[in-house]
Amino acid sequence: MIRKVNLADAFASFSDHWSPKIAGDINDAQVKLAKFEGKFDWHHHDEEDELFLVVKGTMRMGLRTGDIDVGEGELIIIPKGVEHSPEALGGECHVLLLEPKSILNTGNVITERTVDDLERL
Repeated sequence: MIRKVNLADAFASFSDHWSPKIAGDINDAQVKLAKFEGKFDWHHHDEEDELFLVVKGTMRMGLRTGDIDVGEGELIIIPKGVEHSPEALGGECHVLLLEPKSILNTGNVITERTVDDLERL
C-alpha cells in the first residue's frame, strides 16, 4: 500500500522520547521518527550506518573526536562502529532516522532506553 506521511502530524501523534516509531520501510531499511530530549547513552552499531535528519530543533551528535551540532534541515550520517551519543539542545528535538531494520536503538548496549519492538505510525 502506498501512503504519504505528513511529518508534523506524525510527530504530533506521540509524545515519548528516545523511542523511535516506524514511518515506513525501504527495502532492508526503515524510516523512523523520534523525539529527543536531553542526552542519550553512548553506544555504537557494529554492522549498521545511521542517518539522522533534524526536522525540528537542534541536535548535538556527541563523538569521541568532537561534537557536531545539527540544526533543522540538516543531517548527519554515523558510520557503523563509530561511538556516538545524540543530545537534544534547548528542549525537544524531532529527528527522522534512516537505518537498517536490524538496528537496535541503543546499539551495543542494553539500557532502560532500549526499544526492541518498535511501534508503527
